[in-house]
Amino acid sequence: MSIGGSRNRPPRILLVEDEVLISMMIEDAMVEHGFEVYTATNAGDALQVLEEGTPVDVLFTDINIDGDVDGTKLARMARELRPELAVLYASGTLKAISDPVPGSTFVPKPYAPKDVCAMLATLAPQ
Repeated sequence: MSIGGSRNRPPRILLVEDEVLISMMIEDAMVEHGFEVYTATNAGDALQVLEEGTPVDVLFTDINIDGDVDGTKLARMARELRPELAVLYASGTLKAISDPVPGSTFVPKPYAPKDVCAMLATLAPQ
């Protein structure tokens, strides 16, 4: 499946999810849809990926992740490193995002992997 028309490379997603089964499920779907996926289980690992210069188009993060930094704080820190980074949040709680980064998008859990992949395709640069 081609995403984004005449793009020479697949969209690159940084997936941050601390629930292993959910992470594996959505990563498999992303790969099947043609994405290049980097995974992290917490904010520290995700920031390391970005600090190392790994090319990433979209940050897809759960809001409630293990550690001192939640998904909303992670997104702000990631945007400091990469102002152009698109952000897609996910959460299974009804709590609203306290301070989303500008231009971000939200998907509630449980989500259909194909729906998330469609959203990611629209967020990745064309």
